[in-house]
Amino acid sequence: MDKLFMYLEYPFVRYAIIVGILIALCSSLLGVTLVLKRFSFIGDGLSHVAFGAMSIAAVLQFTNKMVIVLPLTVISAVLLLRTGQNAKIKGDAAIAMISVGALAFGYLIMHIFSASSNLSGDVCSTLFGSTSILTLTIYEVWLCIALSVIVLILFVLFYNKIFAVTFDEDFAKATGTKANAYNLLIAVIIAVIIVLAMNLVGSLLISALVIFPALSAMRVFNNFKAVTIFSAVLSVICALLGILISIMAGTPVGSTIVAVDVAGFVLCYIAGMVK
Repeated sequence: MDKLFMYLEYPFVRYAIIVGILIALCSSLLGVTLVLKRFSFIGDGLSHVAFGAMSIAAVLQFTNKMVIVLPLTVISAVLLLRTGQNAKIKGDAAIAMISVGALAFGYLIMHIFSASSNLSGDVCSTLFGSTSILTLTIYEVWLCIALSVIVLILFVLFYNKIFAVTFDEDFAKATGTKANAYNLLIAVIIAVIIVLAMNLVGSLLISALVIFPALSAMRVFNNFKAVTIFSAVLSVICALLGILISIMAGTPVGSTIVAVDVAGFVLCYIAGMVK
């Protein structure tokens, strides 16, 4: 405990914990909706798009990569939603197409144009997360806080509409709800969360933050609101434990958080069986 409190005295550790908790909270809220809509892998697809955008920003030597990564990921989320509604290209096929294409082009661009002497290290840190979560500037922390607050406000304001679109989109449309608009809102919010989570867990592990808390909560509860609340609480606890364990043990931040999420799922699965 003395060692832990010593680490907590450093601002960069506190910044990492704040950002990690906010990202875990936001991703878990919409994770329930994505799992129930059978659209869980949208996070995976958009994370690969974010990797491709990050590659472009790195080659162009942008100091603030968010300027390129965020708009491109949001545009891809909109295109993914539109393509997924196409009768000729179903949702899972659209995700696979965009996901693999963006990942391949991102690595190709980095390989051809990157001036870095440690290309494999850069790619590995982008895919699986790196220590960049522990080198956040105060600007990046405030940006994350602002975007997270916007996501939380939108979720609370449109909770009933998101609930309606999640469970019965056709009925929601019949009652006058603009389902397409709310689907678009969900896609844009997920894109923002994906970009925020890049520094935390890397592009290949982002889906875990979206899927595992939701699936864990569904093992224990059957009510949408209860599942959403428990998912958020569990995600925050897992992120906090993962970051602290990573700092204390010197393990990769992203992989440690996901490992804690998996452990949480196992415990919830057992609790669900007992219940």
